[in-house]
Amino acid sequence: MYDIIIIGAGAAGLTSAIYTGRKKMKTLVVSVDIGGQTLLTEHIENYPGYTEETPGFPSGPKLMQLFDTQAKKFGAEFTSGKVNKLEKTGNGFKASLTNGETYEAKAIVLAYGKVPRSLGVPGEDKFIGRGVSTCATCDAPIFKGKTVAVIGGGNSAVEAAELLTKYATKVYLIHRRDAFRADEVTIERVKKLPNIEFVLDTVPTEIKGEKFVKGIGIENSKTKEKRELEVGGVFVEIGYVIETDFVKDLVKINEKNELIVNESGETSCPGIFAAGDLSSFPYKQTIISAGQGAMAALTAYEYVMKLEGKTGARIDWS
Repeated sequence: MYDIIIIGAGAAGLTSAIYTGRKKMKTLVVSVDIGGQTLLTEHIENYPGYTEETPGFPSGPKLMQLFDTQAKKFGAEFTSGKVNKLEKTGNGFKASLTNGETYEAKAIVLAYGKVPRSLGVPGEDKFIGRGVSTCATCDAPIFKGKTVAVIGGGNSAVEAAELLTKYATKVYLIHRRDAFRADEVTIERVKKLPNIEFVLDTVPTEIKGEKFVKGIGIENSKTKEKRELEVGGVFVEIGYVIETDFVKDLVKINEKNELIVNESGETSCPGIFAAGDLSSFPYKQTIISAGQGAMAALTAYEYVMKLEGKTGARIDWS
């Protein structure tokens, strides 16, 4: 039994973990990646405390690495996975992951932001964190010397494929259409790379493997020809959505599919808190997500302390 389960490891989730860890709460962070949307930002010019003249001026990934290190320093535990069911129990809440793992906690902080859009093919959920990735920036070095596939046709997919060519021996770039939506200059640059192969008019049908990914089934959408590519990794780069299916029966959601929160990060369900891009707060910035994550963590701490009949740390400044 954890005190807190934090679902998501972007700026909001990692900041929550720093704060709950410092309160000596047994904390578990569940996420498919570390860093969230901030990973997509190479230059951060509006994060307080950093300018281009600052030694170690961070890119998005570097900043999130600092958040991650700090959260782990204060004792937060991490597991790679995707929550597909959240339910109330007698003692709190139970989170079920797509890989079959389950965890329980007294309170939940939802901070998974905009999550990668799912392919919806067999094997995808099973191999998340075991060969299926949604973040080339995070995971590319893991696939050094392997053959991998990238799914998608936008800038994120093409740029992910370009990055992966620096580590993988071969990269298949699989797109359902015969032309990419990415910037032409990026496409032209990638076409010149020797270890990339474009697989167009093609959709994935299944991700295969045992403990880890070993292959991907694909089908040509015009000829209907099916075949299998032997790969050690699959990178899904087909956009982002706010997923609410596993929480919509527990918390209130607005017309934008965002989780409605008050100024303290509380949702409509006692014991469930939310922060970051998935919340109803109108501004979506790394610094705002971090602040919301701290607020949600402190409010969750207050909630758990009251459950245990203790006094929390809230200060009344009135």
